[in-house]
Amino acid sequence: MYMKRILLLLTLALAACSQVKAPLVGITCSRSSSGSTLLSSAYSEAICKAGGVPLVIPTVQTREEADAVISALDGIVFSGGEDVNPGWYGEDILNETVYMDPVRNISDSLLAMAALDSGKPVLGICRGEQLLNVILGGSLYQDIPSQIPRTVGHGGGAMHKIGLAEGSALEAIFGPDSLTVNSYHHQAVKDAAPGISVTARSAEGVIEAYETTNVLAVQFHPEKLLQQGDEKWLALFEYYVQMVANR
Repeated sequence: MYMKRILLLLTLALAACSQVKAPLVGITCSRSSSGSTLLSSAYSEAICKAGGVPLVIPTVQTREEADAVISALDGIVFSGGEDVNPGWYGEDILNETVYMDPVRNISDSLLAMAALDSGKPVLGICRGEQLLNVILGGSLYQDIPSQIPRTVGHGGGAMHKIGLAEGSALEAIFGPDSLTVNSYHHQAVKDAAPGISVTARSAEGVIEAYETTNVLAVQFHPEKLLQQGDEKWLALFEYYVQMVANR
């Protein structure tokens, strides 16, 4: 039954973009209180504009389902949303600001492990960046205002600058100058997982991007910036879709 749903969604995704030979890129989603699939159209629009075919992924329940999904995809985007379970990095819930969807946490963790094991290119955005860091063995600040009170411009859609590491993907895409990005997060990477390269930080040192051979992860929301009319952010999605195509 699950694979029938995937095949139906794949058919719809292929019909949504004219480039049917383009890379197929899955996108994880949130859920409503009734369990319906929720995802901002900004993600699929960005992938489509960049030359990929977007496929919204319903939640999975087993590693077998996750492997089946990843095997059908060329790449996967882990989208923003609720908080990652702090128990996964050995901590209790810090305070009332931590909000989780256990169903999504299980689904995304299974999909992340399957994707990382496959070696297929992965893009993490906001929660996606945090999730991948935890799955790879890192930890998070559970609540930036409580744990890093000196920070400014984080959360609520505020804009702030980030500095880019030399030789990073972001520098290759945008050049060496600092970037102005948005911020919708109250959590952030604390301990970077082994094997990842931190490639961008805010002025206060908060990690804003990292990468590995097959992972590109950002704390901000480039899809929102693109949807709002800042066309330079299309280059990030084009870079990622090219990663997928090159593999």
